[in-house]
Amino acid sequence: MSDAVVRAVEPGQGRTILVVTAHADDVTLFVGGTVAAWADAGWHVVVVRVTDDRWDSVGMNEADTIAANAEQFRAATTILGVGEVVELGYPTDTLGDASEVTLRERIIRLVRTHRPYALVTFDPYAVDGEDNQDHLAVAAATDESFWTSQFDLHHREHFDGGLEPHGCFERWYFGREVPRVTDVVDITDQLDRKLDAACAHRTMMLNFLNQLRLQARTGGWRLAPVEEALERADPSEVVRTLVTAGARRTGARHGVDAAEAWRVVRFGGMGEMLTAVGTRLT
Repeated sequence: MSDAVVRAVEPGQGRTILVVTAHADDVTLFVGGTVAAWADAGWHVVVVRVTDDRWDSVGMNEADTIAANAEQFRAATTILGVGEVVELGYPTDTLGDASEVTLRERIIRLVRTHRPYALVTFDPYAVDGEDNQDHLAVAAATDESFWTSQFDLHHREHFDGGLEPHGCFERWYFGREVPRVTDVVDITDQLDRKLDAACAHRTMMLNFLNQLRLQARTGGWRLAPVEEALERADPSEVVRTLVTAGARRTGARHGVDAAEAWRVVRFGGMGEMLTAVGTRLT
């Protein structure tokens, strides 16, 4: 039986959460409900998109794909209540060849700039079913930046611009299937916004449905709802069905209507030290 706890999102009181993702639709599809709940609770949510999604379309050229996905990314994050978006602009689907150290430096700079309470990214250990190298590269670089953003010998050039070392109190990890769920966020009240945000990614969702069509045809199948959505160039009905089903499956495992599952590490996994010798600041 899972020892995960369904937690209410605590008041943000103006504090910052930094979410680092690879692609435009990652934040919505994986954790859009939680992001909306954070925004509702007064957190300042900053979302970083590492790549430009230049090839995530079907029947479009590269320049139009970049522009469409950027516009739809902003529309989706607005629906979720995100306070700020940061674009790093790496070519999509190439992070396997990019320098992890260089990417890590850029994320360290963002941690020191925004000084978040929590750092959020893909779980570097959620490898079961994870076939996207961009996700894995972002997970590794972001995870290590949690530690190295605190070191005053890492990238001292940052300090010339007035930045300082910063330690995040929490790390929130998501994935296709995180290795151990510790926290569950009830997103019943935010589900409609998650669905609206998912549908805002029209270009990427049409490409996703086209991938399903290609796979199904190879296997000798026809998916009528997918075929019809592609003929209409409107993925919204299928996307709403799939995203709702995923949120409700997670919710059913934990006794709520719709949910998102997380692996959360607080205070570097040494919370006992806080209760043993710590004093809470006012």
